[in-house]
Amino acid sequence: MARQRKRKGDPISGWLNLFKPVEMTSTQAVAILKRLYNADKVGHGGTLDPLADGILPIAFGEATKTVQWAMDSEKEYVFTIEWGTSTDSQDTEGAVTATSAARPSREAVEATLSNYIGLIQQVPPRFSAIKVDGQRAYDLAREGEDFELKSREVVVHSAKVIGMPDADHTVVHVTSGKGFYVRAMARDLAFDLGCEGHISQLRRTRVGSFSAADAVAISALQEMTDKADLLAALKPLQSVLTGVPALDIAPGEAADLRQGRSIMLMPHVIEAWREARNPADDDDRLALASCNGTAVALGDVRAGHFEPVRVFNIRASQSA
Repeated sequence: MARQRKRKGDPISGWLNLFKPVEMTSTQAVAILKRLYNADKVGHGGTLDPLADGILPIAFGEATKTVQWAMDSEKEYVFTIEWGTSTDSQDTEGAVTATSAARPSREAVEATLSNYIGLIQQVPPRFSAIKVDGQRAYDLAREGEDFELKSREVVVHSAKVIGMPDADHTVVHVTSGKGFYVRAMARDLAFDLGCEGHISQLRRTRVGSFSAADAVAISALQEMTDKADLLAALKPLQSVLTGVPALDIAPGEAADLRQGRSIMLMPHVIEAWREARNPADDDDRLALASCNGTAVALGDVRAGHFEPVRVFNIRASQSA
């Protein structure tokens, strides 16, 4: 008799809006939650620096198939620039590379910051997870290797000074798109202002629909003794798919989709999909098929049919 494969954890699916503490890596947070929930599969929706705290979306089970939507979503940060010292990592962890007695005025910071709003070119920090010839940039930087990172296009929706407690510190709030680095902004601002500076505090306050207002701390989860309470903290898989038009389907249709088969859509369902999608993108055929509130599949609406592209195998008992 063939030996039955032992399950490595429970098939839990959903998103957790985690508030990560300072000095914990994103990987460490995933490992702690995997043990705490005894989950078979866990991932995160975008790395948050160990020296930063704030929102780190955690995906369980089938929700890991939607991680890219979290990573591509709009984000908000509040950070403090400490003037007078630059470091090689642009934060407090790095080695000092330069010092200066120059301190910018609030008016100068505000005027310079306005140049960073919109579609801009940004060179990522050398201490970042970007790969260079197959190796992480931060590994090469720690080894003292000489390399260059290419600039890339990022979008900054808003950037403003929200505080200047003293001449040495400026507090900034930024709303950005994917691929934006706060440490790179601090580096470039200091250069443009003719000063030295680095990030002394960083908090991510929002990732897409996940905000600090309803985030949960690992310490709070660790105090929960009932598995039902832990599961209640999870949000549905579709929490990161807020911009994807939804289709309500019947149980029989859900069974077909889970087998990878396309289904025919009723005219009123197609019309509802057309009204819900972004009118500025006629080429976008994407939709989310759900049955009784449970996500079944992401796919394309074409010629009166829904063709599944990514199927979610979720039972009601598995999800949030």
